[in-house]
Amino acid sequence: MAPKKQLYGLISVRYKQVESKEFPLFPFDLTVEATQHFSDENKLGEGGFGPVYKGVLADGKEIAVKRLSRTSGQGVEEFMNEVTVIAKLQHKNLVRLLGCCLRGNELLLIYEYMPNKSLDFLLFDSTRNVQLDWERRVCIINGIARGLLYLHEDSRLKIIHRDLKASNILLDHDMSPKISDFGMARIFGGNQNEANTNRVVGTYGYMAPEYAMEGLFSVKSDVFSFGVLLLEIISGKKNSSFYLSEESRSLLAHAWKLWCEGNALELMDPVLKQSFNPDEVLKCIHIGLLCVQADPEDRLTMSSVVVMLASDTVTLPKPTQPPFSFSRVGLKLTHCSSNIRDCFDADLTLSNGSPR
Repeated sequence: MAPKKQLYGLISVRYKQVESKEFPLFPFDLTVEATQHFSDENKLGEGGFGPVYKGVLADGKEIAVKRLSRTSGQGVEEFMNEVTVIAKLQHKNLVRLLGCCLRGNELLLIYEYMPNKSLDFLLFDSTRNVQLDWERRVCIINGIARGLLYLHEDSRLKIIHRDLKASNILLDHDMSPKISDFGMARIFGGNQNEANTNRVVGTYGYMAPEYAMEGLFSVKSDVFSFGVLLLEIISGKKNSSFYLSEESRSLLAHAWKLWCEGNALELMDPVLKQSFNPDEVLKCIHIGLLCVQADPEDRLTMSSVVVMLASDTVTLPKPTQPPFSFSRVGLKLTHCSSNIRDCFDADLTLSNGSPR
């Protein structure tokens, strides 16, 4: 990792290049006023990059402000990466970057404000999840799929997100989903289809096995993450919630078991009983299982996912058993050489590790 002072210098140069072409400079004083001096009352949460604050501009426009943590060396690199990537993207299912601010050691990213917070805030809460009926969940699934398709195939660049998860899906006024947090994204050039890294980043439980274990990532590793997220949206349960259960199954293993037994509808979140469409639920589970297959070549592309979600007549191929369908002991012996918590906590975000 480069020294922090050097990274700030790189950001300063990159920022000036991007700012003149892509999006505006926000005056620091205006941002301070909008967030009431970054008050705790305005704090929306804390990410790997640093804290996020709600702000209100003089004209009443609401914004979200990411403020680089002063103690985060990694955050500087993520800041530069996010500016580089998201400044080039425009899609209704990606969170929109309004501008950024660089003043001394202060690095800020200004985004459109998402009033309904993140998907995990509603989906995994037993009192708030009733806001997500089946029709709304279908819209969210479709929106995420279209956003990923844009990143992989339809934008000027081919972009691998590398940290797709429920907490990185934001919901606007209409509950439409917006993919956020591009600090770990990678741009592929030309005909490049995959890459290898010694620095595995992302979140266990959503990581494709070839990425978690070998550092190999591609559009198909994002597809795997989407498949996990799709099964979470249907079940209303975190992938991590199964790791410490009595039978110590992952959500993927649980879904696969029910599928093989012909009881796939039992995966469905009970709050959906008054609003669900059985055929649609089964189709979505089927698509989810096709996205989380062990071999990347067997997984769907996002273009196929979008077509399958929209069609009632397309024939879906038969899925194969997903990976990570092990007992706790199996996981420990097979995938964890040091810290067993890494394998069981799907919310643990990796940011500076070696491939397993």
